[in-house]
Amino acid sequence: MQRRNFIGLLLMGGASVTVSVMAGNLPAFAATYRVTKSDAEWKTALSPAAYDVLRHQGTEMPFSSPLDMNYKKGTYLCAGCNQAAYSSDTKYDSHTGWPSFWKPLSNAVLTGDDRSLDMERTEVHCVSCGGHLGHVFNDGPKPTGLRYCMNGVALRFQAA
Repeated sequence: MQRRNFIGLLLMGGASVTVSVMAGNLPAFAATYRVTKSDAEWKTALSPAAYDVLRHQGTEMPFSSPLDMNYKKGTYLCAGCNQAAYSSDTKYDSHTGWPSFWKPLSNAVLTGDDRSLDMERTEVHCVSCGGHLGHVFNDGPKPTGLRYCMNGVALRFQAA
């Protein structure tokens, strides 16, 4: 696994820890995650699409997830470990083809720099298992102005 630099910026409001991220690997401090499995165990536990996204920073095709247009009340959980990540109260239609939220639940995600694909983006990982959930952008609605653009295959929905 390539080493990543732990920046250690803990944001107020339970947002996240910031890490420097290089595509293709999970954060170097993965051993500190509450949920850890070998690569073979993750591959067995997840669907091929979820494994690609959660463990190898893949991206699902836009408009392919039924969670994109799901507006029922409930909680969106990490599909890898069932960590609660987003409330339906912060979900909105970003018209991008991926489930989008303007705020994660408190202490639910980690964020880091993603410089893959010749772009600078902010990657979002599950705080419990390190699984890649998607990216966050600065073009979202009020009150945060953020768009947490998540891969539906990396989430599961639990109705209220």
